[in-house]
This record gives sequence, C-alpha cells and structure tokens, in this order.
Amino acid sequence: MGRISISCLFPASWHFSISPAGCPRILNTHLRQIIVISILAAAVSLLYFSVVIIRNKYGRLSRDKKFQRYLARVTDIEATDTNNPNVNYGIVVDCGSSGSRIFVYCWPRHNGNPHDLLDIRQMRDKNRKPVVMKIKPGISEFATSPEKVSDYISPLLNFAAEHVPRAKHKETPLYILCTAGMRILPESQQSAILEDLLTDIPVHFDFLFSDSHAEVISGKQEGVYAWIGINFVLGRFEHIEDDDEAVVEVNIPGSESSEAILRKRTAGILDMGGVSTQIAYEVPKTVSFASSQQEEIAKNLLAEFNLGCDVHQTEHVYRVYVATFLGFGGNAARQRYEDRIFANTIQKNRLLGKQTGLIPDTPYLDPCLPLDIKDEIQQNGQTLYLRGTGDFDLCRETIQPFMNKTNETQTSLNGVYQPPIHFQNSEFYGFSEFYYCTEDVLRMGGDYNAATFTKAAKDYCATKWSILRERFDRGLYASHADLHRLKYQCFKSAWMFEVFHRGFSFPVNYKNLKTALQVYDKEVQWTLGAILYRTRFLPLRYGCCVGNENQTRCFSAVLMHRSSCELWMLGCC
Repeated sequence: MGRISISCLFPASWHFSISPAGCPRILNTHLRQIIVISILAAAVSLLYFSVVIIRNKYGRLSRDKKFQRYLARVTDIEATDTNNPNVNYGIVVDCGSSGSRIFVYCWPRHNGNPHDLLDIRQMRDKNRKPVVMKIKPGISEFATSPEKVSDYISPLLNFAAEHVPRAKHKETPLYILCTAGMRILPESQQSAILEDLLTDIPVHFDFLFSDSHAEVISGKQEGVYAWIGINFVLGRFEHIEDDDEAVVEVNIPGSESSEAILRKRTAGILDMGGVSTQIAYEVPKTVSFASSQQEEIAKNLLAEFNLGCDVHQTEHVYRVYVATFLGFGGNAARQRYEDRIFANTIQKNRLLGKQTGLIPDTPYLDPCLPLDIKDEIQQNGQTLYLRGTGDFDLCRETIQPFMNKTNETQTSLNGVYQPPIHFQNSEFYGFSEFYYCTEDVLRMGGDYNAATFTKAAKDYCATKWSILRERFDRGLYASHADLHRLKYQCFKSAWMFEVFHRGFSFPVNYKNLKTALQVYDKEVQWTLGAILYRTRFLPLRYGCCVGNENQTRCFSAVLMHRSSCELWMLGCC
C-alpha cells in the first residue's frame, strides 16, 4: 500500500505522513482509513478555528476603533476646560422667526494636519450642560423699531461673555445669522436691523465681530449648514480608515485633475417642518442638463464650497444640492388641502343644489382623517363639517396632485430641478416631520421601511377615533404627542410618504433612510455647520500667526477669509 501524504494548504512545517507499516497490523484497512480521515478533520478544524480567532481579533479591533470614534462624538459631555489656553471659542446666534438662540462652540488647537478639520464641539458649563440660551420674540418683531435690536440681543451676548474666558473675547468670532423671519421683511428693514447690531455690539462687547458677521442667510445657506453639521457629527469628512466604510467616487469641482477620487459617502438630509420641506445631498459626479434653462436653474440649487483649512487644497471641496419648498411642510400642506376641499365642495353644492358639509348630518367624508372623527373647516364666516373615513390609500391618491409634479425629466416637487441620486449607494436622514410621522404615534422611528410604514399607517387611519383617544389617554403614544398629532397623523403620514416617494422619487424599496430626532444622541443644529464653515481657514493661524505681534489683526484677517498673500501683506506671515 502507498504512503498517504498530508501537506496541501498547510505550511511546510505542518507536513507529515502516515505509512501503513507504521500502523499495527491489528488495525485493518477500514480502521486505518477512519484514523486518517479523523486526523484530516482535526487539522481542518484547527485551521478553521485559527482563522476565526484571527478574524475576530482584527474584527474586534476594527469595531473597537469605530466604537472609540463613536465615543469621541457622543461623550463630549465633560465641562469645557476654560483654563486651557489652547481652547478656542466661537459664537453663533440663530435669529429665527419665533425667537433667537445663542450657541457657544469650542475647539482645541488644530493638529497641524491640513487634511483634518477643526474638532468643533458645543461648549459645556461646569454642570456639563451645553452653553445655549433662547429668548423670544423673533428679531423680525423689531422691524419698525430697529434701534431696540441691540438691547433685545444683549442678554444673549452677556450670557456668552460670562462663559467664554475674558482673555479669549477679542479672538472669539461672533456670528449673528438671521433666517426665515427676517427673509420676509423688506430689504430696508433688514438693513436697519443689521446696522443697529453692527454699530452697537462692538461698543459693549469685545468679540471679533466684523461687517460680514451679521447677515440674513438664504434658505440655501441654511440647508448647506445643516448638511455640513450632520455629516461632521457622523464623521463623514474624515479620511477612510476601514475597508467596510461606504465610499463614493467624486469628481472634485474645480480640480485640475479629471480623475475621480474615493472618499467617504456623505449623508443626505430631508427636513419637513410645519411650513416648508427641504432636501440636501452631495452630487459627487458632474451632471448633465436637459436644457439650458434647467442648467440656469440648477446654478441656484447647487452649492460648491471648500471645508478644508487651506483654500488651495481641494480634498474637502463638496458640491451639494439644496432645495427648499415653501408650502410643502406638514401643516401648510394640510391647510392647502383644506382650502381645496372647501372651495370644491362649496362649488359642487352650488352647481348640484346639495348641502354636503354644510350641516353636521351630511358631513364631507375626508379619507385623510381617522375613522369617525369629526372636524370643521371655517372660512369667510362659513363652516364645513368633516367626518373621517380613514382610507390611507384614497388619501394618498387625493393629495398626489398637490405635489405639482411635471413630466420634465430630473424634476421633483413643483417641477423643480433635482439631480440624479444613486439610490444603491446613498444614505439619508429624515428630520422633523419625517421623524414625528414615524415615531410619535406609529413608534417606528429609525430605519424606514415603506411596506411596514404603509401597513401601520393604514391600520392607524382605519382605527376608530374613540379607540385612538382611549390609547392616548392610556399614554401609549410618545410623551410629546398631542391631540393635534393624533388628529392629523393620517394626513401627515400620507403626505410624508408621497413627498418622499413621488415628490423626490425615492423607490419604495429604498432601505437607507433613517428618521431621527438626534444624531449620536444629540440634537444637530445648522449653527454647527455654520461655525465649521465660517472658521474653516482658522488652521492658517497656527502656521503663520502664533507668536506674531499682530496676532489679533492676523486672526481677524483669517476669519475674513483673506488669502495667504493678503496675510503676508498684513505682516502676519
């Protein structure tokens, strides 16, 4: 009998052989075969478990690395060390329509690597609470008395001044950025309010506050800042560290090289408020347009910007699409829907001689309200009585015309241009109504699944109002869900679904939408993106300004985004 040699797939040192002569004759051929097979099985098992152990070891190291990066983002809850001279500060005042909020941010000295961004975080007081304060009303309430604006905003600035170390005030940038409430004012009133701020604030505060630091920002800017803030918290601006990181090929705008680069896939955002809906996402590839008119429109919707610490580096250049749709928020959409119901019903009654909805006994049957609920629409002294039928599918069909879709290619809501989305390699976060619709009542916030969502929405709509009220009284819904949410949940579920799938054309099998209230356990404000964007060239300071007698002047120049040549002319380098 021949010799059996076992060496395949093993290192040379593992080579061994079994000869029949080496086995006692008492062992017959069948038994010797069993022994050989057992040895083979044992060797293969040993190899398998070795591979598993190694893989688990390195997989665990990879997971630990990710976990440490996660912890770095979610555990920044220690009180800020205000005695550390290497900590820098920045202040953003968000002047919204209903009130103004001040946010104080801080960051350590830049690590000197031009590939890395500043590590900006919210400042925390000695009790580890974020340094944030809000006042009411909105700044636009002073449209007719702009001379009172600086007094109105002083409490916020005093609050920040108490937390930022006094020695840091002169180099702490202050930005006062106004949003929707100010945008609707005439330009003359906007200018008067900003002028009062720019004149009076430098008299009473030493913060770094130049003419460009008080501004009414556009909806596009606000969307870009929100996109930056979320992706910064998610760590999507960092370098690729793991093989399993999702990546995209990007044609860098303005880059001399035509070759695409690989970098981390950024997340898009969807935000549906009460009045408007907004979408923002990166457009990694150069896009083509159906017409010259569409190209001209796209210029106003695509933002290209550099987040890097050196204006000449293109590694952190991003091209982001941002579109805001007024009237497409949850409450505004319901109002438009009710206006249409009222007008159409009154007209039909007049033409057909009917009394539908004019008396409680013959209500208008609304498929977008829960089953058997009673509601009213009041306009021009008239009342239209409604009763819900809770038909989710009919509700969706009824509101589809409100999307104002057109037959033109590459368009979304209202026929607005929308560049292609690579659905197979994309990720989106849905905020505000996207989260409330999925979580407050249906309790399925997080990973969105269209089939699961529609089933839950159908069941909710078809449930009698008396049962929904009973569940509400038993505390079965989210703590902040109120009766208004219960009443219009059916409509808003249908509206959110149609906006997402029909308006923005996301396929019904799309798996990468996460609805969220917070990212990494904290609320992400657009102000974070604003401070990151507006201080993005600060690392230049550490290359040429530290130790210079003109440090403050140089620092101010950097904040105003001067070029390296201008810094040299100022004596900063």
